[in-house]
Amino acid sequence: MAETNRLSGVLCPVVTPFNADLTVDSARLERHCRWLLFNGVGLALFGTNSEANSMSVDEKIELLNSLVDNGMPAHRMMPGTGCVALPDSVRLTKAAVNINCAGVLVLPPFFYQGVSDAGLFRSYAEIIERVGDSRLKIYLYNIPQLTGIRITSGLVENLLREYPDCIAGLKDSAGDWTYTKHMIESFSSSGFDVFPASEEFLTDAIKIGGKGCISATVNINPGGVVAMWTGQADKLSEDGRPDAISIRKIFEKYPMIAALKAAIAHFADDPDWFRVRPPLDQLTAEQTNALMEELIEAGFFMRLEGLKNIA
Repeated sequence: MAETNRLSGVLCPVVTPFNADLTVDSARLERHCRWLLFNGVGLALFGTNSEANSMSVDEKIELLNSLVDNGMPAHRMMPGTGCVALPDSVRLTKAAVNINCAGVLVLPPFFYQGVSDAGLFRSYAEIIERVGDSRLKIYLYNIPQLTGIRITSGLVENLLREYPDCIAGLKDSAGDWTYTKHMIESFSSSGFDVFPASEEFLTDAIKIGGKGCISATVNINPGGVVAMWTGQADKLSEDGRPDAISIRKIFEKYPMIAALKAAIAHFADDPDWFRVRPPLDQLTAEQTNALMEELIEAGFFMRLEGLKNIA
């Protein structure tokens, strides 16, 4: 994979729509992906906000292949391929590499607590060795509040030393700017690309070499976050549109995945978007009304431009 294809800018951890029987609604997913691409963002499929850990490896591989077969550009995809079981991570990563995804976002194995950096190194090394493909670009996924595991500087140093062509970067979902800043300043000169998981840190990250962000609220506000990346946020403000950070802070008051789906359902007039897979719950009617009141008061609405019908 040529270095010119390295991902940068704004990526979306794409929410996953479900049918009434809780199977993945691939048609709605494809339309949502097309809308996101239309709005200038890449696709971080199978992340936390995608409910990826409530989906099987078979489902994910089938969806990846379907999206690419239907014209989604693999060079703008960073699917999540990290699983608890090593063989699952290897299988899913191979599938992503085989369709030429630009990179894969790999969680550390997240059931056992107190694991060592040496153990984590072996986990990532086994994926790299078993996939055995020079096209593989791994982005480490730091989200300790859910995994109980923190990606340390020492682990990154060791992986870069042993696998400099495969270890491409990191998504930081810890919400700790000190950590994000340290990772950018320590490793960006080595071609290690760091993406904060919130637009709140995007402007500061850009100034010191951050490569963009991968934010949940890109699902509903891609234009606002892209404007921050391209330095055009002031223009949006002049047009009377709310800033992206304030919109994110509204969503952070609610269960994020359910709130994103509720917003899409509301603005697209498509109640099927409300569904989440167990064990998650949909927003209650009271929560949905409160969320919409806050968004409307802030002057926000989704600029759909074909979310239902875009081809």
